[in-house]
Amino acid sequence: MWLRDHCRCPKCFHAITKQRLVNTFEPLSVESKPEGLLISCKSTWPSSSSHISLYPWSWLQENSYDPPLRKREPLDGKILWGSKIQQDPPVVAYDEVMAHDDDKFGFSFVTGVPETTEDTEKLSERIGFIRETQYGKFWDFTSDLARGDTAYTTLALGAHTDNTYYTDPCGLQLFHLLQHTEGTGGATLLVDGFYVASILKELYPDAYSLLSRVPVPAHAAGEDTSLYRAAPFSGYPVLTHDSFTNELTQVRWNNDDRSVMSHLDPLLVEDWYEAIRMWHKCLTSPDSEYWVQLAPGTAVVVNNHRVLHGRSAFNGKRRMCGAYIGIDEYNSKISVLKEKFSAGGIFESSGRSVWNPLL
Repeated sequence: MWLRDHCRCPKCFHAITKQRLVNTFEPLSVESKPEGLLISCKSTWPSSSSHISLYPWSWLQENSYDPPLRKREPLDGKILWGSKIQQDPPVVAYDEVMAHDDDKFGFSFVTGVPETTEDTEKLSERIGFIRETQYGKFWDFTSDLARGDTAYTTLALGAHTDNTYYTDPCGLQLFHLLQHTEGTGGATLLVDGFYVASILKELYPDAYSLLSRVPVPAHAAGEDTSLYRAAPFSGYPVLTHDSFTNELTQVRWNNDDRSVMSHLDPLLVEDWYEAIRMWHKCLTSPDSEYWVQLAPGTAVVVNNHRVLHGRSAFNGKRRMCGAYIGIDEYNSKISVLKEKFSAGGIFESSGRSVWNPLL
């Protein structure tokens, strides 16, 4: 039945839209052939003829579930990093953005960016669709509290991810420092949440388990015209995992935006606060923190589902611009690039193969 459900012939799988057309519920028989498995199906409808599907052995091996045969890299090839990343951080030239499928570190600097809002916005749009929020579409801001958020102040910001109060937090953030005059400070902090989580899991497994299970509510309430809370209102755990592989897929953490923890199990209150204390300890360890002073002409792009960011306090006139970009749009671009650089079998003369392992 599983094989019949995954037939890729034109009658069962639309060649253009890549959507299923098959009747999953018809009786079938299976026969082994040198080139693959042959599935014969006799229609239950009197007016319909029988159907035959051939599944290549290579595709079956790639998608086998019992037993799983596909070799999966831990964390899908991601490279975890700490403070030593400062010795050789990922950098890409402005003209080469989105020309390769390298997404191992969760962030990258972009050099040679023209020092204008217009060109920075174009850079954002090359990566993916800009996501409009209560802060606008493309930001151009200073420390004037024009918006009800501490990002619009001169205060220091601890390592955090944005949009913990959204059901679907933004995927990427792009920052470009356009100007900082008559003052000092404002260094940018980057922390690999996946790296910190791996340390927490090794040293404090009980804390890791709690942060993977207990939901954390959050809010954005600095504007009188809006009040954002994720649905459900109880929120989401700090650490989210793939339900199939159990690999870490997302970090959500902003202690400043955290709402009242009124839903905690009374027996877990002390344990949970101890867990976030251990998380904070690992997060703020000198081994985890990468500090860098941004300069006009160099933007930084951060995966908000993995890398936490912050800044030191500053004075003077500081002007920053940037945007949020959806994670699905970005992942789509990365998938297309992976197809482009694949060894073969993903594209045919007529376009994307119906046997593409991503389908």
